[in-house]
Amino acid sequence: MAMSASPLKLVVSDEKHGDLKLFSSQGRKHGGWRTMPYILGNETFERLATFGLVANFMVYLRLRYHMNQVSATNLINIWFGITNFAPLLGAFLSDAYIGRFYAIAIGSFASFFGMLTLTLTAWLPSLQPQCTVQQELQAQCSGPNSTQLGILILGLCFLSIGTGGIRPCSIPFGVDQFDHTSDEGRRGINSYYNWYYTTFTLALLFTVTAVVYIQNSVSWVLGFGIPTILMFSSIVVFFLGTKFYVHVAPEGSIFSSIAQVFVAAYKKRRLNLPSEDKVEAYLYDPPVNSVLASKLPLTNEYRCLNKSAIIEGGDLDKDGSPSNKWRLCSIQQIEEVKCLLRVLPIWASGIICFTAVAQQGTFIVSQALAMDRHIGPNFQIPPGSLGIFSLITIGIWVPIYDTYLVPYMRKIMKHEEGISLLQRIGIGLIFSIISMVVAGLIEQKRRDTSNSIHVGHPAAPLSVLWLAPQLILLGFAEAFNFIGQIEFYNKQFPENMRSIATSLFFCTIAGANYLSSLIVSLVHGLSGRNGKPDWLTDDINQGRIDYFYYLLAGLGVINFVYFVTAAMKYKYKKIEIVGVGKYNDVELSLS
Repeated sequence: MAMSASPLKLVVSDEKHGDLKLFSSQGRKHGGWRTMPYILGNETFERLATFGLVANFMVYLRLRYHMNQVSATNLINIWFGITNFAPLLGAFLSDAYIGRFYAIAIGSFASFFGMLTLTLTAWLPSLQPQCTVQQELQAQCSGPNSTQLGILILGLCFLSIGTGGIRPCSIPFGVDQFDHTSDEGRRGINSYYNWYYTTFTLALLFTVTAVVYIQNSVSWVLGFGIPTILMFSSIVVFFLGTKFYVHVAPEGSIFSSIAQVFVAAYKKRRLNLPSEDKVEAYLYDPPVNSVLASKLPLTNEYRCLNKSAIIEGGDLDKDGSPSNKWRLCSIQQIEEVKCLLRVLPIWASGIICFTAVAQQGTFIVSQALAMDRHIGPNFQIPPGSLGIFSLITIGIWVPIYDTYLVPYMRKIMKHEEGISLLQRIGIGLIFSIISMVVAGLIEQKRRDTSNSIHVGHPAAPLSVLWLAPQLILLGFAEAFNFIGQIEFYNKQFPENMRSIATSLFFCTIAGANYLSSLIVSLVHGLSGRNGKPDWLTDDINQGRIDYFYYLLAGLGVINFVYFVTAAMKYKYKKIEIVGVGKYNDVELSLS
């Protein structure tokens, strides 16, 4: 039932005076498309800066910091993990205290200082370990000392802080610029997602080609300096659009609300739930007093949480609000928690898929360093640029999929999106499994060819283009699974949980990085026995990286079985508009 009340309100920057005012959702001015060049410009430059480092970081650690293969891989995985968990903290701070605009601003400055620090590590000889030509030829170079490693990690920490501010807020902040209650606004939001993915891919293409080439063939100082300048440019571009932005004021963190539901349910665990005909009388169900949230009806899943809404004596103040929010929660709060709990099994299945994709920046780079990278007599493909094969695959496939296959599948499957989001995610999992099998077969051929011609020689005559098939398959895995996950989270969560939806995607990457680091450490410690080198030894011609890829493929098969089980039990959220009033009281139900 729709509640009657006053229109929605948003906080908007006043162009004349620069202060903040409240405007009604009826007839108010949104930032709209005029803000997109600034938001997407900031996001694009930030991606250029961050991925300008990430794409070639394995090579930097191996060649300039003289770290062994396992140590470099673990450092990258641990840093990636921290970086991709940081958006959770950023989402909390932006939603509860500072808002998305200031979170992006602070994150942009932190990213700039991080890039500046890393540029200094490449510029100043004292900040990286020194090695003579003779030591390098004999593979006797020492790794970084504690000070050098500390400064490197300091720069990485700044980048992690920057990621925590920018990534959970860039998509929601862009969506905030459109009126989601109008048809024009909803069309704008859909187009914004497409432009976001497009600029994201273009930024990656530039970094894995031009920036990586400069780092490898010209100068590491210039290769890091260019992303640093781009990061500074992103700050300038972002602040140029300040007077045009729509600002949604912080409404309190959803994380506190989630915790309150569990605590209240535990305190009332011994109470009995009322029968369905008495729900309205005994459960707390006020109107949704929120800019973003839509009304969620009570469901019977995870019924134990429903006890947190049981009204007891003294639970309500005279004005009808809870006297203790840690003892009484609304049905809306409970259902928001249930949205998160329903998605978690699907979220967990993405970790193994990301673990396979993560090898593009670690062992695939090590393989490329031991292969013939020449194209013609004078040009060599930089090892960090091999990711271009997966990016081109995504760039070509996604428009074809959206333009031609979706309309065709829509007619056959009778589904608005052609195939469901879970089917799309599942197809991505299959591609990730196949890619690891192919990667193992290609590595086996590379190793056998190398050892049969030059035993122990660091470079194999096999062309680096042999790595293209596995990278193309990983591109298909990303096109189906990654984009499917982002869309799935954003569509299955209520509007006021958009920051969590975005953060959850990056937490999948973080979980994959930590899992990859754990698997690498276990394989490194357990496979090298009886005088034989371990699978991941520095001399990959003596190691067995192919076995490592087969291991990931096996884990992928187990994960796919788990995903199918979880997907069969999942219930999609169905939107049912039952009335729009004071608080945009639109009910969402599950089917």
